[in-house]
Amino acid sequence: MTDTPNVARPHDYDHSHADVSSGWLRASVFGAMDGLVSNIGLITGIAAAGASPHIVVLTGLSGLIAGALSMALGEYTSVRTQNEQLDSEVRTERDALARNPDGERAELAVLFTEFGMQAEVAELAASQVHTNDENALRVHLTHELGLNPDEKPSPWVAAISSFVFFSLGALVPIIPFLLGFGELWIGLLFGGAGLLIAGAIAATFTKRNWLKGALRQLLFGGIAVAATYTIGMLMGVDGA
Repeated sequence: MTDTPNVARPHDYDHSHADVSSGWLRASVFGAMDGLVSNIGLITGIAAAGASPHIVVLTGLSGLIAGALSMALGEYTSVRTQNEQLDSEVRTERDALARNPDGERAELAVLFTEFGMQAEVAELAASQVHTNDENALRVHLTHELGLNPDEKPSPWVAAISSFVFFSLGALVPIIPFLLGFGELWIGLLFGGAGLLIAGAIAATFTKRNWLKGALRQLLFGGIAVAATYTIGMLMGVDGA
């Protein structure tokens, strides 16, 4: 006997969605890109200014540590603040529903008519939704404010993801210097390859053209390199 899919649950048989609420993907992509671009620019500027390979490595590692910590702390604070704001909006809407249920029900009915329901159907739907306080709260938050209290990213996941991927990205352009190759162009080659790979992976996650994503990120990195190289040449120092 062949199992017949439940047509009311297309996610079971027709398509699926990626998890966009955990916070790890945005933090990871942003961290890796920022690590690559910022450290490529940093070592390019210091090398173009005449710094020795030892100084380039020291500068790159310092940029990696400082940047990774800054990114992690920033992501944690940002995501936690976002979640606290969501909690505040939930409290505001909950209070409004308790204080003025008739007004909130009428507001929801109007919103349903804007979605295309007939006025009578909208009134009935709003009344049925309001028979359960928690369901009413969820529907108001979702349709009025575009918020879902169940989809709060973890600040710890965002912070750790950002720290790890920033560190990996920032490490790529200084690998040749750590291995004893003191030429800037080798570091730039590593960095460029990292930008291409990171851009392609990010585009694949979002189901976009991987080649365009790779070239776009390489372009962004190239802009940073051109700027810092020019500044380094203009403000050259003795790297001894």
